[in-house]
Amino acid sequence: MSHSHLMVQTMQGVTVVSFGASTMLDSGVIEQVGQELYALVDQKAAKRIVLDFANVRFLASQAVSVLLTLKKKADAIGAELAICALRAELRRVFKIMNLERLFRFYDGEKEALAAWDIYTA
Repeated sequence: MSHSHLMVQTMQGVTVVSFGASTMLDSGVIEQVGQELYALVDQKAAKRIVLDFANVRFLASQAVSVLLTLKKKADAIGAELAICALRAELRRVFKIMNLERLFRFYDGEKEALAAWDIYTA
């Protein structure tokens, strides 16, 4: 059994996911990460998910595809998805692929969580 590449914690109804790997280039790793992320929505029905990319330096296009699938799954159950701490060069990839409008981006985990305080207040 291979170990998880994600660190998942829940704070006040928000599921925060941090990535253990600094590079998401290996297709096996990306596939496993995808399965773990999908399980949050499919099995745990997480309604608010923050993906913390602070540790991630490189991202393969396959990883972006996983994020798009996750977004579709989240939308299907009325869940909200946010991305935080994405490096500027990775953010440009989202911009180039015209995906910026699909995701909400925040500078850090604190900012992403604060955005949801509006809903929980």
